[in-house]
Amino acid sequence: MDDPGRPQALGGGVWSIPVPIPNSPLASTLVYALESARGPVLVDAGWEHEDAWSALVEGLRAFGMDVADVYGVVVTHHHPDHAGLAGRVREASGAWIAMHREDAAVVRLFRDVVRRGAHRSWRPDALRLAGADDRDLAAPRRRGARVDPPAEPDRELADGDLVDLPGRRLRAIWTPGHSPGHICLHLEDGDRVFTGDHVLPRITPHIGLYPYDLPDADPLGDFLTSLGRIAGLPAAREAEALPAHQHRFTGLAARAREIVRHHEDRLAEVAALLGAEPATLWQVAAGMRWRSPWEAMTLPDREMAAGEAAAHLRTLERRGVARRDGPDAPLRFVRVA
Repeated sequence: MDDPGRPQALGGGVWSIPVPIPNSPLASTLVYALESARGPVLVDAGWEHEDAWSALVEGLRAFGMDVADVYGVVVTHHHPDHAGLAGRVREASGAWIAMHREDAAVVRLFRDVVRRGAHRSWRPDALRLAGADDRDLAAPRRRGARVDPPAEPDRELADGDLVDLPGRRLRAIWTPGHSPGHICLHLEDGDRVFTGDHVLPRITPHIGLYPYDLPDADPLGDFLTSLGRIAGLPAAREAEALPAHQHRFTGLAARAREIVRHHEDRLAEVAALLGAEPATLWQVAAGMRWRSPWEAMTLPDREMAAGEAAAHLRTLERRGVARRDGPDAPLRFVRVA
């Protein structure tokens, strides 16, 4: 029986290794090792943590591979549960690291911000801009694992590029939304699609807009377009989908369309919260349905919820359904149609 909690040989020169994520309900990231003529290439690497490193090293060893022999790491997106260990793999093996150029730019920015020590200074002002009050700002925070910037990649990918996987064909498909440079990867010689966080079998990834004043950003709109693109791939009808969390599945096109419907329902929910009287971003987020009641959420959870509400509001703005009510803080929105 398929057990995503244990390393697995998937056949066709592909192996999966669950790498634990500290303090996360997701439990683990599924790192995939792909056989090549120059040594294994990893799809993602996992969180930077000693337990995660041990799981990755031991998982490779279980299939007769050594981390020192890894030829490359292709990162589906820059988030720490995917890119965190890539630098350590490079140190151990001399492997290259590749990611989409949009996420490479985010990594460079993140590293520069942390170098300058400015990575926490924006938060109170950003929360007040959303309409949070002093009670929210005084709420207890959930303590989590430290997050350091991921390693800067050696190689940058564009849509349609073939990854350096000697003797095989692994093609990058740009699927922005969850991150600006998220990519899925189509193993053309094995008819498999590595979906990262873009399409998961039972949950949907977080789609947030941070900060709201990025004028050209529409992450949810990008995500919906990317889902349509994945659903339209000929491979999506028959190929096995290998996501970064949960378990592998078939029916990629149908699952992508199901996620689109979920967000269309969510957009309708947000639109219904708006009227002629302006509502703050914080009020909209508080009025949406979440797995946990708003009153029970920690402040970090509310911040993520506000980011997701902001992404939906931006898409409604682009569709002419919502409008920001003036340039002043806090962010306020009204219904247009």
